[in-house]
Amino acid sequence: MPPIEVIINAAGGSFVEGETEQKLNAAFAANGLDANIRLAKTGEQIGEFAEAAIKSNAEIVVAGGGDGTISSVAAFVSNTEKTFGVLPLGTLNNFSKDLLIPQDIDEAVNIIADGNAAEIDLAELNGRVFINNSSIGLYPKIVKDREKQQERLGRGKWRAAFWATLKMFRVSPFLKVGIVVDGKFFLRKTPFVFIGNNRYEMDLYNIGRRPTLDQGKLSIYFLHRGGRLGVIRLLFRTMTGRVKQWKDFEEVLAEDVSIQTRRKRMHVAFDGEVSVMRTPLKYQILPKALKVLVPKPETEERADA
Repeated sequence: MPPIEVIINAAGGSFVEGETEQKLNAAFAANGLDANIRLAKTGEQIGEFAEAAIKSNAEIVVAGGGDGTISSVAAFVSNTEKTFGVLPLGTLNNFSKDLLIPQDIDEAVNIIADGNAAEIDLAELNGRVFINNSSIGLYPKIVKDREKQQERLGRGKWRAAFWATLKMFRVSPFLKVGIVVDGKFFLRKTPFVFIGNNRYEMDLYNIGRRPTLDQGKLSIYFLHRGGRLGVIRLLFRTMTGRVKQWKDFEEVLAEDVSIQTRRKRMHVAFDGEVSVMRTPLKYQILPKALKVLVPKPETEERADA
């Protein structure tokens, strides 16, 4: 078997120089895998290494980092003959959690060595692929303000996020948007629009999780009332697991979505990162676009034992 191509975000917060690479080498060797580990220190390098991996004879391409890194490499691997592996080395690691991939490095490498290959969906906005979700409105503004506070004031990520969120409550973050869902037009005034790759759970104990990633649907969420009171109500209902019962909260499932606005450009969040994009924003689901290694079902593991 050709060597596995492994791309690691060496600039990520959980990467420890020397230690992380050593641990990865030991884990791959313990599973009898020959891994070519590349350490990327910039987003540009991640793209360069991913492009080289696709051109190589490797059958498996692995990405290690947070959801932003995973998303970047997955975009290259999608719709190829390569199989994708995931090493959760970020802060939240939502994608790997939704796929039930263990958060421990050794156990995650075990899945790359002995997991099942599953075909899952990806989503796309104006030609850019994402694995989890995208949003406009509140969240991109909070992220941009958080980054400014980290850079200018030297605040930690979570402290900066807290103050950025409080700052948003001093304004009325309304967006006037036209939303076309599978050809049906909605006119909405909302503080945000959230688009997910497949449907997100909204009950108290599973909120933010996706039960499946292969249903071939985008999930679209928006709020009818904006301003401070609307956002506070949303936060309260989210914490109590009663979002779906709220008449001001709307969920729609679709294969493609277009968002129209008077603005020529907008800040848009993708998998936790923010970019400026031209409007209209055109989203579509990419059914079964990525072949990824996931844990075997328990019944299959018992049969192998």
